Amino acid sequence: MNNFQICTPTNLVFGRETQHRIGELIKPLANKVLLHYGGGTVKRLGLYDDTIKSLNAAGVPFVELGGVVPNPRLDLVYEGIELCKKEKVDFILAIGGGSAIDSAKAIAAGMCYDGDVWDLYEGKRVEKALPVATILTIPAAGSEMSGDTVISNIAKGRKNGMGSDLLRPAVSIVNPEYFMQLPKNQIGYGTADILSHMFERYFTNTTHCEITDGMGEAVMRTVMKNALKVVNNPGDYDAWAEVGLGGIIAHNNWLGIGRQQDWACHMIEHELSAYNDIAHGAGLAILTPAWMKYVYKYNTCMFVQFAVNIMGIKGSYRQAEDIVNEGIIALEDFFAKMGLPSRLSQVGINEEAFEDIAKKATGAYFGEERGLGGLKRLMWQDVSEILKLCK
Repeated sequence: MNNFQICTPTNLVFGRETQHRIGELIKPLANKVLLHYGGGTVKRLGLYDDTIKSLNAAGVPFVELGGVVPNPRLDLVYEGIELCKKEKVDFILAIGGGSAIDSAKAIAAGMCYDGDVWDLYEGKRVEKALPVATILTIPAAGSEMSGDTVISNIAKGRKNGMGSDLLRPAVSIVNPEYFMQLPKNQIGYGTADILSHMFERYFTNTTHCEITDGMGEAVMRTVMKNALKVVNNPGDYDAWAEVGLGGIIAHNNWLGIGRQQDWACHMIEHELSAYNDIAHGAGLAILTPAWMKYVYKYNTCMFVQFAVNIMGIKGSYRQAEDIVNEGIIALEDFFAKMGLPSRLSQVGINEEAFEDIAKKATGAYFGEERGLGGLKRLMWQDVSEILKLCK
């Protein structure tokens, strides 16, 4: 196990009707708030009205900025920064899913940076940020308790991420009742993202990580079990509570402490989304089994552990390679049951794009190839081969 430090300062408020507390919870932290959200979903759910009522009851002044879209855009971040400067905002409240939260974090960091906020997504360090709070409507990104944010720069054709403990929300409200309105495709996308956050941490060359191995395995099994329940019965509150809590644990980094992490699938998927604006979870569901097929021989024991402990494959007296392959097939079958795509051709990405995507993901396109991943370092040719496995 490696040395580690973890900071998880978020005041997490979980359960039914908790959205009504947002005003009282952020009043000690904020003088004036930017209320940041997407489209009509938060209004259709009644969450927008509940939030306004709670802020008014607590006497918290606010201004609004809607319009966040999936794969949130840098242009709206710029607009939010200008609005916050004009209105002297000192606190950002995001209501919605990961996209709204990512955009809110970008605004929070940009407000305290003397330059173009995109610099922070190209490697500049976050030195200061406004505090952020969230009310979650989709369990997927894990942004409600993480310090990470991803933004799409349409002008440059890039989708970059960055992270800082300064961007971990001060307050996050998670009411699983809001998840019940999600369509089947969103349930599938969210589940794939949750699992991927755990896979990126689970598959490692670091040894003697039995506690986080066991924790991760338990959370992954629980998420998969309950995701199948909610895709068939979206009104199952208890199953949604399990999935929602799993999404939080998957990305607050408790499952990643003390171990080398990978993140190759996420970095490749960012380039897929930048290329064709596909849903993040859809891209991850396509890429993950292909990545596993390509890299498992570099740590076969870890993938046997995955197949046996997570996917339930029987492992006694059998060839390790057979066990691993059955585990990967079982994961593909699970994604199919969740209604997720399995091939890049299904989402409009064809082989002629593979080289550019691979080179952008690894940095080779820009003349500074750095490679991806921790379990097996992937150069652009490796990424291209993974893309071919799922074409």
